[in-house]
Amino acid sequence: MKARRYAAAMACVLAVHAAAAAADEGGPPAAWAGLYAGQGRLDARMVDVDGFANWGRPGWRTGYRDAAAAGGALAGRRFEIGGVRLRVEVEGGFSRPTAKSDLLDPAGRDETAETKLRWLAAARAGVEHGFGGATLFATAGPAAARIETSVTDLDRGVVDGRPTPWRFDPDDSFRDDRTRFGWAAGAGVETALSDAWSLRFEGAYFDFGTRTHEVNRSGDGRCGFGGPRRPCPYRAETRFGLLRLAIVRRFAL
Repeated sequence: MKARRYAAAMACVLAVHAAAAAADEGGPPAAWAGLYAGQGRLDARMVDVDGFANWGRPGWRTGYRDAAAAGGALAGRRFEIGGVRLRVEVEGGFSRPTAKSDLLDPAGRDETAETKLRWLAAARAGVEHGFGGATLFATAGPAAARIETSVTDLDRGVVDGRPTPWRFDPDDSFRDDRTRFGWAAGAGVETALSDAWSLRFEGAYFDFGTRTHEVNRSGDGRCGFGGPRRPCPYRAETRFGLLRLAIVRRFAL
């Protein structure tokens, strides 16, 4: 179902591109390509649905975040239809924030939730408007990113009245490393530096939704105080915000 929605969104972007190309009557359409650098912030949240880690607190939410430098490339075209200025663009970038928290179980602090982002890409369509010597724009479209999400549980016992060393508990841990799909939106301003070059400042937001993972996969523990003995779900949410400055080369196709 999700794959069909993202395919439909991409088809909409391509349809705007085709319609605009057919409607353009003012000579070769403006195109651009450029590089950007900026700062991104990864916002993650882990929801303990049944209160498995924070015993007896169903729905316990643990938020954690991290900021990191980001860089990448973008390219696009602009058109005009019926006096409305449109643009389509694609982008790809890299950033390596790693957000983590040991408050999934705030009492024992023996479970660490962690989310890492490696790369992201998007295809967006939107509108723009000239304002004095600047151009304001807003775009939205489908996005993808490589995201690793994990929960690591450590256990220790007591032997002869003395605590044993910490050990990794694979049954109450998980690691998920895959390409995730979501959506992106952005808005910004662009101003010309010369006939061929322009400077662009933009804020962008990427939302990669929620995935559900299971711990206690053997079902040997209860899912929260008085809960059933079965695998217990965690919901992982991932979002990324980006402020960037790009240098753009304009040309005609």
